[in-house]
Amino acid sequence: MPNIKLLQPSSLAEAVALLGAQTDETKIISGGTALVIMLKNRLIAPATLLSLGRMPELRGIRHQPGTGLRIGALTTLRDAELSPIIRANNPTLAETFAKVGNVRVRNAATVGGNLSEADYASDPPCVLVAMRARVKAQSAKGEREIPLVELFKGFYETALTADEILTELIVPDAPTASRSTYLKFVSRSSEDRPCVGMAAVLEIEADGTCKELRLVAGAVAEIPQEIAAAEEQARGQRLTGPLIEAIAQAYADAIEPLSDLRGSPWYRKQIIRVLARRAMQQVSAVN
Repeated sequence: MPNIKLLQPSSLAEAVALLGAQTDETKIISGGTALVIMLKNRLIAPATLLSLGRMPELRGIRHQPGTGLRIGALTTLRDAELSPIIRANNPTLAETFAKVGNVRVRNAATVGGNLSEADYASDPPCVLVAMRARVKAQSAKGEREIPLVELFKGFYETALTADEILTELIVPDAPTASRSTYLKFVSRSSEDRPCVGMAAVLEIEADGTCKELRLVAGAVAEIPQEIAAAEEQARGQRLTGPLIEAIAQAYADAIEPLSDLRGSPWYRKQIIRVLARRAMQQVSAVN
């Protein structure tokens, strides 16, 4: 690898000041599980690396009533997976973090790094989109919140600007009358990234009908895929078997999947339909 300048700030204020002052390409490194591989394979060649490793203020998990889970960007996926706070308030999210790679990867990879990388075949993004999570980003100019539905723009591309650092993930509390699930289908090793991931969140009215269905497919396109017209079919209805089949088929018809080592577009369409059906069955208890 060519010589790369390494910056190691000890506070967020110092980090955003350094980042804002850089004139050459700078990459932010936290856990490094993806970035180091890219560097070794010469896929990227930044002039500078800015490490977040010396900033304890970006670690930690807490629950804030009225807001939800607040997860620091440097929190490892393993810590998030095992967190009693996350398990108590959002068990589906804890289970999703547990499905990423293997324990070695989860002990190094961070929540903020996972989202900033915008890897199309990562597990958490589609779940967090379905849960209407948002992130906080900080630059020398100030702080802003970005909904996850707006964060992902394309392959390894986000709405973060070059001078911004993702600092926190916020996951709203789910309404009492709601259910969620995440299903992951792998076509190769059990530790592999998903061929298709499917997240479902169902909010239910007092009479048992659907108030809102959010169904998001991951690992099938550049960004998580949500088909609003198909979801709308469920509003005000009970999720019967035929309705579930119709929505699942609508997802398979609407999404144009990519092709990679994990599956062809045709194969992914079949899995999208199956996983969409199973996810809706799980959240609605329809068999």
